[in-house]
Amino acid sequence: MENSEIKDVLMRELALDEVHVTGDGSHFQVIAVGELFASLSRVKKQQTVYAPLMEYIADNRIHALSIKAFTPEEWQRDRKLNGL
Repeated sequence: MENSEIKDVLMRELALDEVHVTGDGSHFQVIAVGELFASLSRVKKQQTVYAPLMEYIADNRIHALSIKAFTPEEWQRDRKLNGL
């Protein structure tokens, strides 16, 4: 699976401002930014991002997934720490 495909799925399925995906074809890192994360715990944020990708995880197109989810305010503060 391509990084751009994961980004497209997440942008289409979730109300996100930004998505950054890096990876090597089966192991991916996702940074998702959206106001929808404002009232969610860290675990709920990750579950929200996992949900639209479950079919790709189930059929092994995505083998491993690391998720960081931010509100726009958190992202403004933390983006330099994440190198973007």
